[in-house]
Amino acid sequence: MKQVPSITAFFPAYNDGGTIPSMVLTALLALRQVTDDYEVVVVNDGSSDYTAQVLDELASRYPELRVIHHPQNRGYGGALRSGFKAATKDWLFYTDGDAQYNPLELVKLVEALDEDVDVVNGYKIMRNDPLVRKVIGRLYHHTVKLAFGFKLRDVDCDFRLIRRTIFDDITLESNTGTICLEMVKKFQDAGYVFKEVPVHHYHRQYGRSQFFNWRRLLRTARQLTELWFKLVVRKEHLA
Repeated sequence: MKQVPSITAFFPAYNDGGTIPSMVLTALLALRQVTDDYEVVVVNDGSSDYTAQVLDELASRYPELRVIHHPQNRGYGGALRSGFKAATKDWLFYTDGDAQYNPLELVKLVEALDEDVDVVNGYKIMRNDPLVRKVIGRLYHHTVKLAFGFKLRDVDCDFRLIRRTIFDDITLESNTGTICLEMVKKFQDAGYVFKEVPVHHYHRQYGRSQFFNWRRLLRTARQLTELWFKLVVRKEHLA
């Protein structure tokens, strides 16, 4: 099995008390297969359920776990930026704390690494969501792929292994879910090399999506327009 020098596994968590324990423990199992030097970072983004208590209990038992508590919710982008900043290892793996992806498949991402690869991006084998979410997700995917010129087959798959030093050169600004588009666009335009690996996607068992409601979708449409203007029209990141 392929090994890497060190990895940070990172999970943003918002009201994920029912799933985050299994994500942390499963990540530890996966990390031990691919490196001897690892850490797990969880950013609790102002959760109102028992996420904070569960994480503090886990941290008291597993020294590899570091927990960052945001007193108030900063949004998905704010949680990701906080976690990326906290990572200390050579590679950074992240996925969401809601257990719609299996951290054990981190092994697949590591197996796909070559010397010239900077990012290994998962893509969903099949999306396990209600029909309306599948339809909206498909429309979103095709819209942003065309608008931003993405080359990935699944830019919306938050299951990624990233060379941590990339964040020494790339500055992310988004506080919302548009951070994934900002990140992939800036990586792509900077010439970083991507590789893609199929991963499984699972039905949400606990909590509810923070993205799929009409008010948030309208807000996201406005934010996407602003991001498109900055990155595609004005190309501010290339100045």
